[in-house]
Amino acid sequence: MEFQWKVCNFAENLVSINVMITAEDIKRMVERGESYNVDFKVAVPQKVRDITEEVCSFANAAGGYVLIGIDDHGTIKGTTIDNSKRSAIQGSIGEISPALHCDLYPVEVDGAEVWVVEVPAGRQVPYFFGGSVFVREGANSQKLTNVEEIRELFQQAEKIYYDSIPNRKYNIYDHLDADMLKAFRREAHISNNVDDEQLLENLQAFTENGDVKRGAILFFDKHPEELFFHAVVRCTQFKGTDKLHIIDDKTFGGPLVAQYEQALSWLQDKLKLEYEIKGTGARTEKWEMPLDVFREALINALAHRDYYEQGAFSNVEMYDDRIEITNPGGLLPLVARHFGRKSLSRNPYIFSLFMRMNLVEHVGSGIGRMQELMLDAGLPEPQYETEGMFNITLLRKGHSANSPELSDLEKQVIELMSGDVKPTVDELCEKINRKKSTTYNLLKSLRDKGLLK
Repeated sequence: MEFQWKVCNFAENLVSINVMITAEDIKRMVERGESYNVDFKVAVPQKVRDITEEVCSFANAAGGYVLIGIDDHGTIKGTTIDNSKRSAIQGSIGEISPALHCDLYPVEVDGAEVWVVEVPAGRQVPYFFGGSVFVREGANSQKLTNVEEIRELFQQAEKIYYDSIPNRKYNIYDHLDADMLKAFRREAHISNNVDDEQLLENLQAFTENGDVKRGAILFFDKHPEELFFHAVVRCTQFKGTDKLHIIDDKTFGGPLVAQYEQALSWLQDKLKLEYEIKGTGARTEKWEMPLDVFREALINALAHRDYYEQGAFSNVEMYDDRIEITNPGGLLPLVARHFGRKSLSRNPYIFSLFMRMNLVEHVGSGIGRMQELMLDAGLPEPQYETEGMFNITLLRKGHSANSPELSDLEKQVIELMSGDVKPTVDELCEKINRKKSTTYNLLKSLRDKGLLK
């Protein structure tokens, strides 16, 4: 999975509503598998520090859950934690510096007892354990050993994020979008017994002085574009392959989730759709491009764009041969050096709200996920431009780029297939860390380009 490294400031990420997760929440997590904010342990390990390292990495990221009583395959086994083990876990977590409060409690899931270590996003990043810094890399924790990376973590922790800047004397209660709040409660599984004021307080929508943060306005205000005119998504369809003739041009404002949904709906109206009928079963929809690619790209555009840059919108542009999704702000230095493997959010508070609604979980694992989806659909991998503006180009079916550069993955396959001993498909899958269907489509793409036979 992609390296998800979300640095937070003043608890600007996964925040607690002071409600323990339920058995249904755990089942959903198990169904999705381990990720950058969920870790499974079948039992308390002999070395309790293994749990504490995961906790430390979550605190340095977006928060998360360690679920004890679930094996690596996602089977709910259940476990028992007596007072001595519980004390050992709490004592080990107590060694994290600065001090970090985590909840430890059992949840009964289909007759099995699963123990939960609930880790909030840290208020005082970075956190140390045993003199080391741990961060999330995919579904695992990683100890930072590189001085440059540790230094950059310190620098990012001190950064003033756009979404945490207060808007003084602005009363958000006069502008709340009731439908947005209702949708947030539903998707985040928050009880209606928590009123709107308490909900926003618990979500840390305000500074210590009581001023509302810009991230909360962008997420929950009816018309945030009235304050931040650039915080919109513009969707434009062109005739041909250049910008000479506009067919359709729409600009979507409102809460960020509404912008995401409207832009996705706009794309669905424009994309070609086929239906597959197999036997006597129901017909299935087959879009010319996988919709999950657009979900991933749109969430990234809204959550990670540079809102300090007021000279450009987030753009979705559709041409006869391609679709481009662009947002202001190139890659941060750490991400640029490890593109496709590490991620660092410019707007961790906004990202945490998307995560609470499970939109991030639904999308998948970033760059690698989009590449796999496109290859599985028999389409070229996405092309990226990362300086100044972040641009994703998706080639439509039946079109190919003029002399396209090979991706790193394609180059790797060419190199592996150029040796004297050719790998089998299974060996190739293992070497490039892709599933068999993706590998077949990749080989077919390279054959169609005349690079393999």
